[in-house]
Formats: sequence, structure tokens, C-alpha cells
Amino acid sequence: MWTIPTYILAAFAEIGGCFAFWAWLRLDKTPLWLIPGMASLALFAWALTRIDADFAGRAYAAYGGIYILASLAWMWTVEGTRPDRWDGIGVTLCVLGAMVILFGPRTGN
Repeated sequence: MWTIPTYILAAFAEIGGCFAFWAWLRLDKTPLWLIPGMASLALFAWALTRIDADFAGRAYAAYGGIYILASLAWMWTVEGTRPDRWDGIGVTLCVLGAMVILFGPRTGN
């Protein structure tokens, strides 16, 4: 029930944290951007541990599709660049793959 919202929280925390480093190193922002950036990355790591999965690797693999979707949403809302149809096709494939990994029936490990 909380899996998808937790993945979304993790994705935006990771993107926000990484963007803080991007802003500092590429956009000449003050190093003070690193303080919320590191806190955001810690939130990202914490959120991924909340995912209900038997194996970390499976949780991380499924997270990849959600991260790609969140990255395109970030690009559109924060950076002002609308994703094109190829972004849409790619993210659809990735999210479908993530859902198969996360919710596919398991017959044993």
C-alpha cells in the first residue's frame, strides 16, 4: 500500500539531493546548498529501507523505473523542459518493468 508513495519520496529526495550538488558545482551556487542536499540524500537512503521487499537488490531494481519517471517530472516542473515523446515511451517501458519486478508473482527464491 505504501510502496509506490515511498518510492516517489525516495526518488524526489535523491533528485533533490543530487540537484543540490549540481547547483553548487555547475550553477555556481553557494556550498551551503550541500547541507539540505546531504539531508535529502539521507532521506532517500532511509526511504528505500522502508520498501517491503525481501531483497535489497529487488527493491533497488524496481526503484529505477520510478526514479526515471520522477527525473522527467523534475525536468519539466523544476527545470522547465517538457519531456518529448521519446521520454514518454522510455519512461513507460521503465515503469512497466519496475512494476513487473516489484509485483510479479514469486515462486520461491
